Amino acid sequence: MSISTVNARTVRTAVAGVTLMAATLTLAACNNDDAGGVKRSGSAESSAAADTGSDSKGGDKQDTTAGGGADAGAQEGGKNGSGGKIGTCDPSKVTMTASKVSRPINHLLLEATNNSGVTCDLPGFPALRFDDAQAATPVIEESKPQAVVSLAPGKSGYAGILTSSADGSGSEGTKVSELSVYLEGKDSATSVSLPGGSVYIDSSAKVTYWQSESANALD
Repeated sequence: MSISTVNARTVRTAVAGVTLMAATLTLAACNNDDAGGVKRSGSAESSAAADTGSDSKGGDKQDTTAGGGADAGAQEGGKNGSGGKIGTCDPSKVTMTASKVSRPINHLLLEATNNSGVTCDLPGFPALRFDDAQAATPVIEESKPQAVVSLAPGKSGYAGILTSSADGSGSEGTKVSELSVYLEGKDSATSVSLPGGSVYIDSSAKVTYWQSESANALD
């Protein structure tokens, strides 16, 4: 074998080795790029999940939080909503009586007792109509309380009725035998028996606002 033949074979072997090494390096680089790409992609997805509030199970934390807030609001509304509002007493569930008092003179005490099973309000003052009077008895404005009178079941509210002037200065005096009482905001009247069957009234007749205490109604 000649020296030139040996040299040619050696060169070919060296070239083949270099080519194989280059291919190996290229493949390794590609694999590293793929691995790096997967890793970067995973980081991006994690970052996106953090930004959108998604958890590892695919749930949306923001939606869950919003739902919790809505539930809490609904529960709060159930406690403080219109269902908890106190309404005006139902005339059909209120017992009213009128009694004569010794002091002050020419006065009646009107008592309204809540017979329902819930607390209710006695707003304003009772609208009184004696017999077939054309207008309701005027109210004593100075008697207005600071707050509306609320009645728990079985409790009573009171109003004082001045029937006639003590000094006789009133006019158009007459005896009446019927008394109808209207609660503010209600159309139906409650018929109330008068003590002794009748009372004397004149143009001085007035009524107080509803009071929580009988003493305040007669003050």
